[in-house]
Amino acid sequence: MPITPILIALYVFAGFGLLFAIANAAGARRRWRARRRFAACHSSLWSLVFVLLAGLAALSATALHGYRRLAAETEVATLVARQLDGPRYELRIEYPDGTRRHVEVVGDQWQLDARVIKWQPAAVVFGAPALYRLDRISGRHADAARAREAAPSLVALGEENPFDVIALKQRFPRWTGWIDADYGSAAFLPLVDGGRYRVSLAAAGGLVARPADEATTRKLHEAGW
Repeated sequence: MPITPILIALYVFAGFGLLFAIANAAGARRRWRARRRFAACHSSLWSLVFVLLAGLAALSATALHGYRRLAAETEVATLVARQLDGPRYELRIEYPDGTRRHVEVVGDQWQLDARVIKWQPAAVVFGAPALYRLDRISGRHADAARAREAAPSLVALGEENPFDVIALKQRFPRWTGWIDADYGSAAFLPLVDGGRYRVSLAAAGGLVARPADEATTRKLHEAGW
């Protein structure tokens, strides 16, 4: 489930904060011209406070961009595989919101990675949900020797964001204590031509991959999985 309402609320809060800052700055200017120095300084101080609050809200919204709510076991993607030639496959990634993406991987297995964020209990009490973001998808070789020799095939699924909440935690650990844990989770299954796979994220934060239909289940059994 997208966290768009949270992002909208943060951006709206930032907008109102900026408006209040402008209003107080205009009031400070009028009072300064009227030689009401103390009142002008008071209004300027409030203007600065509102600017800081607006900046904090905007930064928080930007840091959470790309993440989704994690509630119970949440379906995060459906994958459809089509063999191109040899160990090269095209994967169609279908997201719960209806969007799709096509990528190519090389290997006899696919692997999907996600990032998960959980908050401190105090934040959870106020309704802060666990969040996740699909991070990357790659081809994988079951044989370790072959994996060492083969060229890696990896596609990033998340957009680069210098203000990502994980990046902020790494840069400013003392100021991001409200994050209880951030970690990665991965799931993989063999690649079969025409295979359909359903990937979900459990409430505990682990990715789970399953065949999405009987035909895929049969093909995986035939492949020895």
